[in-house]
Amino acid sequence: MSTVDILKKSFFEGYASSGLSVKTIAVCMVITVLIAAYIFILYRMINRTSFYNKNFNIALPALAVITAAIILTIQSSIVISLGMVGALSIVRFRTAIKDPMDLVFLFWSISVGIVCGAGFSIIAVIASVVLTIGILLADWLPIAKAPQILLVNSSVYENEEKIMEIVHKYCSLHKIQARNLTKDHLDMAIEVRVKEEAALVMELMALENIVSASLIAHDGEVTF
Repeated sequence: MSTVDILKKSFFEGYASSGLSVKTIAVCMVITVLIAAYIFILYRMINRTSFYNKNFNIALPALAVITAAIILTIQSSIVISLGMVGALSIVRFRTAIKDPMDLVFLFWSISVGIVCGAGFSIIAVIASVVLTIGILLADWLPIAKAPQILLVNSSVYENEEKIMEIVHKYCSLHKIQARNLTKDHLDMAIEVRVKEEAALVMELMALENIVSASLIAHDGEVTF
């Protein structure tokens, strides 16, 4: 069987147990590695967490290759497949996935390995294209702007009413999340959605007895 025939079989027909050869396995691994490398690059491009986890990103293509190898092995013998199921059933993964997008990429890599190992690489390619378009489109659409946290520190607690007047003037949404009050001090944490960020902070600082005013972005849940 020529390389062209193997590629055609890999993309459209799937592998039969008797059809596995060194060339077939090599083609499967090359296709898996190419798609896995694409996932690696895409994850690095759209990752927006404060601390980029390089080890997690490296694990994504590794998982795709490992999964493809397992699927190829399972096809060679029912006895091996039963043994593999028994061996994998005792594995427990306890690493917490904090970002939902990390879970998407993790499942994406495993799925690529399964599909390519089964000999239907065209499905992996099409799914990867559709996922990429969906992720980038959803990320680009201005569905909602995440709120920010406004931290205001005043040396007199009587300033709260004036602070809230300015916040109401600039913010389409505002909600007091925390208020720390002492005899001669006021600290406020206010969830806001504001366009003119600099103007809001400058007008707050123009008030008498305001010690500091800080506007902090966060990636928490969006309040509508």
